[in-house]
Amino acid sequence: MVFDESLEGITMKAYVFITVAPGRCADVVATIRRVGGVKSADICWGLPDIVALVEAADATTLQKLVLDKIQQITGVNQTATHIIFE
Repeated sequence: MVFDESLEGITMKAYVFITVAPGRCADVVATIRRVGGVKSADICWGLPDIVALVEAADATTLQKLVLDKIQQITGVNQTATHIIFE
């Protein structure tokens, strides 16, 4: 693989749509906001229950952020990750 110097310092950004168990939104969003890499997290009306903006250095780090951090929070039922292209 050839390293493209023009991409140095670029981070991956994604919106993570999060569905949570009934009555858990406030607790879950407070926990998500403390996770490293989460830039914002907001409760929404309807589905998804929470939308989080996340940043990671690369795809592997993004995957770990979603799978190992966000999805492991008690009350999280489902996530859908949408990578942002700029």
